Amino acid sequence: MSAHEDILRHLERDYTNPVRDPLWKHIYLTPALEKALRTSPFVRLGRLRQLGLAVQVYPGATHTRANHSLGVFHLAKRIIHSIVLSPSYPGHLSLEGVKAFLCAALFHDLGHFPYAHVLEDGLAMRFHEELTGVALLDSELTPVLRFDVGIDPMFCAAIVDKSLEFVPGKDQVKFFRRLLSGVLDPDKLDYLNRDAYFCGVPYGIQDPDFIISQMIPHRELGIGIHPKGILSVEHLLFSKYLMYKSVYWHKGVRSPSALIKKALTLAINAGVLRPEALYGEDDASFGPKMARFDHPALRKINVAETSATYITLYEQPYDENSLFSVRIRDTKGRFETEDEIRREIERDLKVSLDPEDLTIDVPHSVSFEVDLPVVRENWQKDFTESGTVFDATVVAGFTSNLKKMRLVGPRALKGKLRQPERFFL
Repeated sequence: MSAHEDILRHLERDYTNPVRDPLWKHIYLTPALEKALRTSPFVRLGRLRQLGLAVQVYPGATHTRANHSLGVFHLAKRIIHSIVLSPSYPGHLSLEGVKAFLCAALFHDLGHFPYAHVLEDGLAMRFHEELTGVALLDSELTPVLRFDVGIDPMFCAAIVDKSLEFVPGKDQVKFFRRLLSGVLDPDKLDYLNRDAYFCGVPYGIQDPDFIISQMIPHRELGIGIHPKGILSVEHLLFSKYLMYKSVYWHKGVRSPSALIKKALTLAINAGVLRPEALYGEDDASFGPKMARFDHPALRKINVAETSATYITLYEQPYDENSLFSVRIRDTKGRFETEDEIRREIERDLKVSLDPEDLTIDVPHSVSFEVDLPVVRENWQKDFTESGTVFDATVVAGFTSNLKKMRLVGPRALKGKLRQPERFFL
């Protein structure tokens, strides 16, 4: 039996155990993968909310990294099945490679932290992909992958963590990395749909059936898209923009997150807390653990988790080239500026604030990937040259419109600041 036949037989016959999902309904696993779900690295994902503090704004946003991971696996399986059946299938994949890719999709978030991506932004933390690789290579999940699933754990880890190499499957790893993380990856197709579903907003809803039907395998670039799929890519890009605007970067989400990040940074800078102490925590364990450290800022984390305790006091568009933005770009300059603003507010309002009570929320970079070939028979074009409205100018406009610089502080200060815009000059 050829490798192609082995892959099809595996995809069509071996996934027999259903898991019920509110978004995709039945998700089918092999018995080996079902066993893997019971290992502690995956069980922890069930204690991590996918959207962190977004639950303060959208009470339905209680879905977890485990929910999302199963959805990514489900869409990855549909995508790889479609690719293997495609007339353009390059034929260079092995059965072990396909299994490794599907495991990478299922376990891609094992290294994630509480509060979504907050802890990766500006803290001296290892990236969650690197920690995922560690979990795949050295945990109770590792022998399940090797002996039950039947793959080399390094094959799977190298797909998730791009700093790793797996020489025997080098060409496949490159292909699967682009498939797992790209313009039309299963991660994005799940989180946009899932986050919109649980938040109760319509903005992230996609049509994965049609999108997958328009994918064309490309040996070097992972996948391309048929010209009929251009509209779907445009829809996805605009949906991502709307979800950032309405959910991911909602001021009610970013404000308490900014306080938590500053509290952790103050404790790390004081030598009270090491970044390693944050790894492996979940939503239930994180706040109580931080409160046990001898630093007053860390005790505010539980306070920040209380709805709307810390809010946006003032905001304005973020101009990364302004003198103020240059000054606060590094942590030292931002902390000095925050202390100056805090002392001025204390003088004006005759109040007393702790250093962690006031912080400036500086937006990090967000990308709208358009690195996708549009393919039809004997020609190929870059997506931005295919007649789409999403050229470089539009994409840049999206990112600049999203970015707001915010002054975050206690709710008790709401409406009391005199000319708050002067603080950002």
